Amino acid sequence: MLKTSVLYECAERIEKQIRVKTYPLAIKLLKSEDEIPKEAKRPKRDFGYCLSLCQAFSISRREGITIAMMKEDMWCPEPVIGYGLAEPPQYFLDGYNRFPDNVESLEAGARWAREFPRFKVGEYIGIVSTPLMKVEFEPDVVIVYCDSAQLTRLMLAAAYRDGRDFLCRLSPHAACVYSVVIAVQNGDYQITVPCMGDRRRAIAQDDEMIFSIPKKKLNDFIIGLRAAHKLNMNIPFGFTMMPQYKMPESYAKIARLMGMKKADESEID
Repeated sequence: MLKTSVLYECAERIEKQIRVKTYPLAIKLLKSEDEIPKEAKRPKRDFGYCLSLCQAFSISRREGITIAMMKEDMWCPEPVIGYGLAEPPQYFLDGYNRFPDNVESLEAGARWAREFPRFKVGEYIGIVSTPLMKVEFEPDVVIVYCDSAQLTRLMLAAAYRDGRDFLCRLSPHAACVYSVVIAVQNGDYQITVPCMGDRRRAIAQDDEMIFSIPKKKLNDFIIGLRAAHKLNMNIPFGFTMMPQYKMPESYAKIARLMGMKKADESEID
């Protein structure tokens, strides 16, 4: 069980060290209505209309509102299928979700449908999103909308413990599904490109990507953020275009061992 103090530290460090423009989000997958936070808004009940899940995420990360989305609150069908809130219709599985608008053939559309990340139907009944800085539950995943520089810093923190590269599934579709479902299923970090719906309907910006941290990785991620802060790897960062710049000693030693002439010198003859 993650302590709320750890979650709040994670939120504070992301906001101060990474300087993201919107709140990092804590996402919880609901197995019963008893798990819905008391302060959570239900779009159909409280707003009088449905939302797409990307819109709910956008409201949570921009306005700080906790939102619970059940099937009856959903406007877009893709997260209903991806989160296992209903059986996908055969029309979807046959490929018509993508054909003829996005793919050349019905076969290509069916391939996308077969490979679409999904939870088992009935495993969950809904999703809650809330700013990480105010979370009162243990999230299944934390998602951070960021630009490419911020993404680099987040990845540096994530790789600190084990030095592993990131193997991610990328798609131009259904960012609300890929950013959560894959991270939870794999128990690993996920990088997602905002989809057209996220851009057109939920105000995702052209410079934004989504970085996902599953529950099992949060403690390691915090350690990486702490280390990055000590090493002054925060946003903003300095830069230089000086040729033959002075390298860190480890880089210089590797260069010397490979016979790279002057690779560890900082002056040009």
